[in-house]
Order: sequence, then structure tokens, then C-alpha cells
Amino acid sequence: MSETPDRSTVDPYAEVLISENDRLAVLLATADPALEVPTCPGWTLQQLLRHVGRGHRWAAQMIASGATEVLNPRDVAGGKPPEGGPEVAARWLRDGVTELLDAVTQAGPQAPVWTFTGPRPAAWWVRRRLHEATVHRADAAIALGEPFRIAPELAADGLSEWLDLVAARPAGAEPPLAEGATLHLHATDDELGVAGEWMIRADGGRIGWEHGHGKGDAAVRGTAADLLQGVLRRIPADDDRLQVLGDPQVWRGWLSGTEF
Repeated sequence: MSETPDRSTVDPYAEVLISENDRLAVLLATADPALEVPTCPGWTLQQLLRHVGRGHRWAAQMIASGATEVLNPRDVAGGKPPEGGPEVAARWLRDGVTELLDAVTQAGPQAPVWTFTGPRPAAWWVRRRLHEATVHRADAAIALGEPFRIAPELAADGLSEWLDLVAARPAGAEPPLAEGATLHLHATDDELGVAGEWMIRADGGRIGWEHGHGKGDAAVRGTAADLLQGVLRRIPADDDRLQVLGDPQVWRGWLSGTEF
């Protein structure tokens, strides 16, 4: 009898990706695939599932080929869930993570591959696909009227990972903060400490950030889960779960400038 492989040798995020993707699959396995997703206008749960499952395979196939350029998502092999209903589709979603982790194992976690932020080690995609799965689990939960629960540490890491993507944008793009402006995000979860505080600033047309406490032109406080949903526009900018201090236009401008 073969043993279950130790995915931690692929990347520390591997087991968390499996778990979070499975939580999404469980939500979708008994849901009406035609249900609309209000936080992804124009999408149904079926389209959300296809987006996540194809995304796992998209990353896997770029890793497997050592891609130096982006793969057209339309060219992803097995990029559509098979016929057979929600349970079959949920199994397809889980299989996408297996394909991704197998690709990282075979290529080697440090093998270079195309990413949104330039060439990166193959294991970069494990964390990226993890947080893609968590945010779309939030979408599915909202569509189904279910609570979205996520560990504070994971929500905080998702926010940090998102800020890394924003910071990687080229200087030529319109920055979501005015030059010299600062935005402070503060998670109220006691266990996070400095990992639950983010100072974000614009400098030379680029966005920079670091963990730490400081006074910003605007500050937003809430749990890490609510901050993550706020930053990713899954809850409104003025939602009661978020306390906005200082200039609210800085917060609104940040949100309107990070829609990608």
C-alpha cells in the first residue's frame, strides 16, 4: 500500500492549498451551478469553478513546460470540467491541485517559470493558487449565503501576497495611491502581531509596503478575514465590519486603482 506523499517537501503552502481547495469543492459539490455570484458580476458558480480549476491546470502546464511566456488559458488541456454534475466537477477541481503539485515536484520547486511578476521558482504558484482558491471560496460562500471563515494567519498571508502583486506593477501604470500618500491596514486579531499590520505607500510611481505600525493618511481596521475581503472588494468599502480612519478617499482610491 503506497503512502500519501509528503507535500511539505514541495512547498510549505502545499497542504494548505489542498485543504482550502477542498473546502471550495465541498461548497460547490451540492450547489446549483447556475447560481449567480454577486461578487463576480456575470459569473455563475459553474463559471467560478471552471475559472479556479482551469487556473490550477494553467499554472501546472506552464510549470511542466518551463514556460517563459504566458500560456493562453484557452489552450489549457482539460480546462473544462467534465459532464456529470456538481460532484464530478468538484472532483475535477481537486484533481487540478494534484496536477499542479505534481508539476512542481517533477520540475523541482526552484525551476524558473513565467509568473505575473516575472520569472519565479515553480513553487511560487502554490501560494498564488492557494490564495486564488480562498478568495473564490469567499465568492461561493457569499453566493450561497454561507459564512466565510478563514484562519487569521491565512487571511493575513493572502493580504500580503496580494500586496506583493500590486507592488510588482510597472511604474508606468497609474498607482492606486497618490505620490507620498500612505495607507495603513490593521488586523484586530490579537494573535497576528506585526504580521497583521501593513504600511502601504506610493514612491516614484510604484507601490511599496512593509509590515509595521504607523500613521497613514487613511487607516482601515478589521479582522484579517474582513480586511482581506475588503481589499479584494468582496465587501463594500464602507462595510460596518471595517473601521476607516482618516481620509476615506485614500481608501476608496486604493480600491478603485487595484481592480485587476
